[in-house]
Formats: sequence, structure tokens, C-alpha cells
Amino acid sequence: MKRRVMLGVLALTVAAIAADKPDFTGTWKIDAAKSDFGQMPAPEKMERVIDHKDPSIKIKTTQSTPNGDRTMDTEYTLDGKEQKQETPRGAVMYTPKWEGNVVVIDSKRTMNVQGQQVEITGVERWSLSEDGKTMTVDSKMVAPMGELTMKAVFAKQ
Repeated sequence: MKRRVMLGVLALTVAAIAADKPDFTGTWKIDAAKSDFGQMPAPEKMERVIDHKDPSIKIKTTQSTPNGDRTMDTEYTLDGKEQKQETPRGAVMYTPKWEGNVVVIDSKRTMNVQGQQVEITGVERWSLSEDGKTMTVDSKMVAPMGELTMKAVFAKQ
């Protein structure tokens, strides 16, 4: 009998922890007025369509800049294990995970810059407002040329 009670309490605890994790599913448009792109120019338009079925999260990002439009599809498993993804700029190693109710995505890549191989690391921290209508993505990239921090604030459509 004690074992059944313990298993029941454990199941409720796991369910409560899982319930605390936000669902990022939806169409999100950048709110440039609330965002801070640091030294980078703000995109003319940026939209993320997210399909989140924890631990899987799929993101389609569409962005318009003075250099043209681009679309990127990304998929993560939020399990804390390193994952490799090919991008137009080469392979990136990601480690996506939950920290409480925040998605944290660590990344690293090696790139050829002016004939030298350099490592670029980054971290993104995704959070949702309590009402679920605002997603904030805080980003930090570190490279031999310096550090870049940005905050992208998205409104749910």
C-alpha cells in the first residue's frame, strides 16, 4: 500500500513539474519597439512559427532585412543532449534544455574567418509572459572579435 501511495505522489509531482513548462506553440511576430538588437540592425520583419510538443520544438523563422529575405527551419529536442544541425553557414552543435520554465539553447560552431578557424559560442534563453502572449528571447554570442547581446520580444498572433 505504501508503494502505491509513493508512486501516486511521484506521478503527481512529475505531472505538476511538466505542467509548469510553458507551451511556445503559435505564430510570433517581432515587436521591434520592445526589442534590443545591440550593434545589429533590427530586421524589417521577423516571424517565428513554433510547433511545440515537449520535448520536441520546431521553429520556422522568416526574416526580412536590407540584405533580403531568408527562412530557416530548426528543430530541437529539449533533453539537454548535444545535437548537430546543418545551417547555411555550416554545422552548429546545440544543447537545448529546460531550466525551470525557461528554454535554454547553448550553441557552438567553428567558422573560417579571414583564413583562420574561430569558435563562436552562444546561448539563447526563451521565456513566456504569464499571460502567454509575449515571448522574450535573450541571446548572447561570444567570438574572438567580441561579444554580442540581443533581446528579441515577440507578440503572439
